Amino acid sequence: MKVRAFIALVATGLFLTGAVAQTLNEDEIKERIMPVGKVKIAGAVDATAAVAGPRTGEQIYQAACTACHAVGVLGAPKTKVAADWQPRLDEKGYDLVWKNAINGINAMPAMGACGDCTDDDIKSAIDYMIEGI
Repeated sequence: MKVRAFIALVATGLFLTGAVAQTLNEDEIKERIMPVGKVKIAGAVDATAAVAGPRTGEQIYQAACTACHAVGVLGAPKTKVAADWQPRLDEKGYDLVWKNAINGINAMPAMGACGDCTDDDIKSAIDYMIEGI
């Protein structure tokens, strides 16, 4: 008996929901299902911001890389610290270090979590981080 009552209640709810949805026009439906908020990631570049031309390696680093590479989070090589970078470069070579940054390695996500970076942008950021080594 309880199962029948539950099924009847659910069916009634679905019927009434469908009836209400049918009375809404397209604009009202769009407004009703519109997102209520946005997710923002600290340090991430706003995708709606207009890009004023090509970015430098330092600009890319500041926007996407500094959070981990400035202090060596989870073993990330620190910026402009030869002792951190040189062994990687000697063992793997520049191209593999670059490919690892593009594809992600260990705790580092692909593209260093830079959602709007190109492969060349990643290369510029690496060049900035190893500058002077």
